[in-house]
Amino acid sequence: MATIEECRAALHKLAARLAANADETREKLSLDRTLACRIRDLGAAFHARLLDGRLVDIADGDNPSAKIAMSVGSDDLVALVDGRLDFGRAWAGGKVSVDASMFDLLKLRKLL
Repeated sequence: MATIEECRAALHKLAARLAANADETREKLSLDRTLACRIRDLGAAFHARLLDGRLVDIADGDNPSAKIAMSVGSDDLVALVDGRLDFGRAWAGGKVSVDASMFDLLKLRKLL
């Protein structure tokens, strides 16, 4: 089981990757949405904001009113960010769930 620190580092790694490709991701994901990432096995959560293809303002704690909520196991989060786990397969296998509007899901799909 990954630690809270490893999950936090994974989210910051994802944020850095999105920032490095900001021009490209902005075209695909021009959203301004609150995001909650709930880590099932740790009973922990993080919240952030998706803003024009970037992940910003990452902080500890849940955001119950987040427009996009992802629920995932700690090891799976780290594997997803590291590229060792395919998001589509993880979602189909129940390893990750995403609660968002249909519009937001369609926009997020462009990143995969």
